Amino acid sequence: MSIKVYVPRDSAALSVGADEVATRIAREAETRGLDIRVVRNGSRGMLWLEPLVEVEHDGKRLAYGPVATGDVASLFEAGFLEGGDHALAHGVTEEIPYFANQERLTFARVGVIDPLDLADYEAHGGLKGLRKALAMKPGEVVEEVVESGLRGRGGAGFPTGIKWRTVAGLPEDQKYICCNADEGDSGTFADRMIMEGDPSCLIEGMVIAGIAAGATEGYIYIRSEYPDAIATMKAAIRGWEEAGLLGDSVDGSGHAFRLFVRTGAGAYICGEESSMLESIEGKRGTVRTKPPIPAIAGLFGKPTVVNNVLSLASVPVILSEGAAFYKDYGMGRSRGTQPFQIAGNVKNGGLVEKAFGISLRELIEGFGGGTASGRPFRTAQLGGPLGAYVSEDMLDLPADYEALAEGGAMLGHGGIVVFDDTVDMAEMARFAFEFCQIESCGKCTPCRVGAVRGKETVEKILAGIDVAANIALVEDLCDTMTDGSLCAMGGLTPMPVRSAIRLFPEDFDRAPSAVAAE
Repeated sequence: MSIKVYVPRDSAALSVGADEVATRIAREAETRGLDIRVVRNGSRGMLWLEPLVEVEHDGKRLAYGPVATGDVASLFEAGFLEGGDHALAHGVTEEIPYFANQERLTFARVGVIDPLDLADYEAHGGLKGLRKALAMKPGEVVEEVVESGLRGRGGAGFPTGIKWRTVAGLPEDQKYICCNADEGDSGTFADRMIMEGDPSCLIEGMVIAGIAAGATEGYIYIRSEYPDAIATMKAAIRGWEEAGLLGDSVDGSGHAFRLFVRTGAGAYICGEESSMLESIEGKRGTVRTKPPIPAIAGLFGKPTVVNNVLSLASVPVILSEGAAFYKDYGMGRSRGTQPFQIAGNVKNGGLVEKAFGISLRELIEGFGGGTASGRPFRTAQLGGPLGAYVSEDMLDLPADYEALAEGGAMLGHGGIVVFDDTVDMAEMARFAFEFCQIESCGKCTPCRVGAVRGKETVEKILAGIDVAANIALVEDLCDTMTDGSLCAMGGLTPMPVRSAIRLFPEDFDRAPSAVAAE
C-alpha cells in the first residue's frame, strides 16, 4: 500500500518551492523503488514552516519543514517515511503547539484533505450540513443561522442570518447569492486559504444560502491576483456539477442552484459590496448610493445575499452540528470562531482560528512569537489598511467586535500586521491617505479629494511645517471624510490616521526640516 506524503498546493507554499519539492520527493522515491502517493493538500497555516511536508505513518501525520529541494535526499536517508528523526522534524502535526492550541471549525479540513477530492471532503464531514438543510424548510435554515449568532466576517460584523431572512422574505422570482472573495486587505489570506485548501466548504455554504434565501444562482468574485484560488474554485465547481450537487436539482432535491466564478481586476474598492456588484455586472467598480441595500435590490436589481468567504464557509458546520454548538464558542455578541491572520514583522506568521475573546497579546506573542527582528514590539494594525493601530498597552484587549470598538479599533477581516520600534507612525499616517488616494473609486468628494489633501497635509507635518496647525487640519479633514464619504473607503481611512496621532504623538512632533527652513 502506498505511503501518503502531503505537500501543500497553497499559494504561500508554492511561492517558496512546494511544486519543486513535490516533484523531487516523487523522483527520489522512484529512484529508491519506494511506493508513495504524493497528495497536494492545502496549507495548515503555519506559514513559517512552508513547504511543510507531512507523512502518514501509523495513523498519524508527521511534519517536516520548511523543506527545500536540497533537503529531500537527506529526509529519505533519515527514513522520514517511517517517522525517522531529522533536523526538520516537528513530530505529529496536530501536536505542534501553534496548531494544537487552535479551535478549528471553519478550517477543520484545510491542510487535511485533497481540496479537489469530493470523497475525501465527505469522509471528513463535508455535505452533512447541506443534506440537513435539504431536509429542512428554508425558513428553518435561516433561523438556524440567525440563532448561531454568525456575523459577517468581512469586517462590518452584520448578522448573517438577518441578511438571509431579508432576502428570503421578498417575493421576487430571481435572487442571487454573491460571495465577496476580493480579499485585498494587507496581511489577510484566510479567504485564499479556504478557496485553495477546502473549496467545497465555500460551495456548500453558498448552496445552503441559496436554499435558505430562495436563490438559484451564485457568484464568487475573486481578485485576479489569486490565480490558484480561481483555478481551484472552478475545478471544484465542475466536480460538484458532475456529482449532481449543482444544477437543476441539487443532490436530487428539486432545488436548483448554479454557481459561477467572476474575476475582478484587483481594485481594492471592489471589496465594498455594491462596487463588487457593479463589477460582476460588467460595469466600472464604483460605489452605489444606499438605499436600496443589496438585500432588496442587489445584483441586476434583484434581491441578493452578499457574504464574505469566511461567513459562508462557517455555514456548513452550523447546519451540521447545530446553532447551539457554534454559539458555544466566543463571547458577548461575537459568537463562534475567527480565523486571525498574523503577518508583518512577526516570527511565526500564519493563520490561527480561535474563539472570539482571545487577547491580542496571546495572538501576537503567544502564537506569533513576537517580532521577527527581535526588536521591541511597537504597534500592530488590525483589520487591514483602513484599520486602527494598537499600542503595547492595548494588547490585553479581547479580540471581539465590541471590545475592540470600545478601544477605538476594529477587528475587520481578522488581519494583524505587526511592527517593531523602528516604524515611523507619521509615515504610516501619510501612507493611509496615499492608499485611499490610489484606491478610491472617485465617486464622492470627501474620499476623492480628502485623501489627496490629507496626504499633502501629513507631508507638511513630516517636514515640520506648522505642525500643530496641520494636525488640527488633519483632524478636521478626518471628520469630513468619516461623515461625508459614501462608503468605508473614505469613511474608515481616518481610523489609522487618528489612532497613529492619538497613540504615538511623539512621531508627529517634527522639527522644521532644512528644506522647509530655506
